[in-house]
Amino acid sequence: MTDIKPVSDWKRVLLKLSGEALMGDLEFGIDVATVDRFATDIGNTVKAGTELAVVVGGGNIYRGMAGAAAGMDRANGDYMGMLATVMNALALHNALERQDIPARVLSSIPMPSVCEPFIRQKAIRHLKKGRVVIFAAGTGNPFFTTDTGAALRAIEMQCDGLAKATQVDGVYSADPRTDPDATRYERVTYGEVLAKNLQVMDGAAIALARDNELPVVIFSLQEEGNITRVLHDALTNTIVHS
Repeated sequence: MTDIKPVSDWKRVLLKLSGEALMGDLEFGIDVATVDRFATDIGNTVKAGTELAVVVGGGNIYRGMAGAAAGMDRANGDYMGMLATVMNALALHNALERQDIPARVLSSIPMPSVCEPFIRQKAIRHLKKGRVVIFAAGTGNPFFTTDTGAALRAIEMQCDGLAKATQVDGVYSADPRTDPDATRYERVTYGEVLAKNLQVMDGAAIALARDNELPVVIFSLQEEGNITRVLHDALTNTIVHS
């Protein structure tokens, strides 16, 4: 493994949140209190000097692959999933603005009545001005997950790394919630993730990160303040790199 910049030295970061994270204890949809908690953590991270972009999934509202499995056309299902991510992005944006944290939503699918279209240079200017940039609608194309969209946007934004929030505190050899013998990795290579099928992110996202030497930190979002803690090396996590 090669040496990488410590996470605490990352100045510009892309945060990947799953749509399911926004549900809180609900079975589906958006839990306002949970979104407010994430907004507080994100605001504290920005106030600490980090330029932060965010990609939110849409699984709390709709999953294209689930629709395809049920007989729906996969491309149409994925477009529906992209629209779900726009809803989540708007919810997060609202929570941030209510806490006086400047933010912008940029969508890969143009919808000017709702949010800004994705323009790379405009997104970078927003980040430099201290605004949280929330990327919606994935890559704008079907057959790509929001994990791949997060890796793509992190590379385009010239981020120092990608921080993916999950339900566990890193990458394990198996699901630690069901396998007590699962081993946690502190550091793992892109090749090991793919070869061992470690389910960190989908294969396209990992391959994109590998090809562009984008480090990925995997951490738990279960406790309040973890977004800030992980970016200050004050939280158990796993680093994926070359």
